[in-house]
Amino acid sequence: MTQSEMTRLQALRASAMQERDPTAADDVLAVLLAEAERVRAARILEVGTGRGLTSLALALSTGASVTTVERDDGRIAAARENFAAFGIQDRIRLLEGDASEILPLLEGPYDLIFLDAAKVQYRRFLPDCRRLLRAGGVLLSDDVLFFRDGVPHKRRMLAQHIREYLEALQADPLFRTEILSVGKGLAVSVRQEEHT
Repeated sequence: MTQSEMTRLQALRASAMQERDPTAADDVLAVLLAEAERVRAARILEVGTGRGLTSLALALSTGASVTTVERDDGRIAAARENFAAFGIQDRIRLLEGDASEILPLLEGPYDLIFLDAAKVQYRRFLPDCRRLLRAGGVLLSDDVLFFRDGVPHKRRMLAQHIREYLEALQADPLFRTEILSVGKGLAVSVRQEEHT
């Protein structure tokens, strides 16, 4: 990524954060980029595009091809505009629609998967993430410590969904999971080799 691209991307990220539009926190993005480099990611899947700023950072920093899934029309339009502005729309495939319908249709393997969509759906997405990720690849699940400071009464169901997802992830013998306290919590799960 050139200095000019980095400056432009930082400005877009700052604007998104100011407007409280979903984008990965700086420390989460740093982990994502480090993990992408560690696994030498050539194919990346992102579930939850937002304005496309995380996809842009991953594509520009790694040279990887990125597939990203988004269902919100406004965010899709903003993401397409951002990809075109950086001239890398040919390296980022934006799939429009509900991830629960799109993920089963995708074919792997992916080297890195970033899960940053509706938290209530994480558990539903896990089997496809597991299927699509190569051995040695990494699944990063954002916002898994969303309620570390306590659960508001109205958010108990959401907190339960996140807890169930983490339990499923940590119990899965195919994943070695570490939970980092960056952002609102990031689960870093490395897929192990399957033994038959």
